[in-house]
Amino acid sequence: MIVLGFLALATVRSNRPSSIAAALAQGRTPDAPDFVLPKLTEEGRVELASLRGKVVVVNFWASWCPPCRFEAPALEATWQRYRDRGVVVVGINVQDLVPEAMRFLKETRTTYPVVRDRDNATYRAYGVVALPETFFIDRGGKIVEKFRGGVSDPQKWFEAVERTLERP
Repeated sequence: MIVLGFLALATVRSNRPSSIAAALAQGRTPDAPDFVLPKLTEEGRVELASLRGKVVVVNFWASWCPPCRFEAPALEATWQRYRDRGVVVVGINVQDLVPEAMRFLKETRTTYPVVRDRDNATYRAYGVVALPETFFIDRGGKIVEKFRGGVSDPQKWFEAVERTLERP
C-alpha cells in the first residue's frame, strides 16, 4: 500500500508543469500563459494571443508597491522607444483598488496598455511571488526572460527587449 502511495505521488509530480522560473533557470523557454483581461483605463480587453508576432513585455504591478512606482518611468521609456518596432508593454494590475491604480497611472504618466487581473488567475498562472515581476515574451509566445523586483535603469529594459527582438 505504501509503495502505491509513493508511485501515485511520483506520477502526480512528474505530470505537474514546472514553474516558469525553473524552466528559465534550466535554459528552457516556456509558453506564456494566455490571458484575456479587461483594460483598466478604458473599455475593451487585451488578449495575449492577439499579440503573437510581437515582442510583449508583461509587467505585474500594484499602486501600493514602492518598487513598482520606482520602475514605472523605465517601463514607459521602453514602451516609447520600442512600440514602433513591434514591442508591446502590458501592465497587469493585481491586488489593488481601482481608484488607487488609476491615480498611480496618472501620476506616473503611463501610456502603455494596462489591464486588471481581478481574480489573480493570471498572477498565479505566471507564478508571480512578489511585485513587481516582468516577463519578456518573444514573437512566438515563449517566455525568454523574467525580472523579479523593480528595475529603474531603462538600459536594463532596453537590453532585455533587444535580446528578445533578436530571437527568430
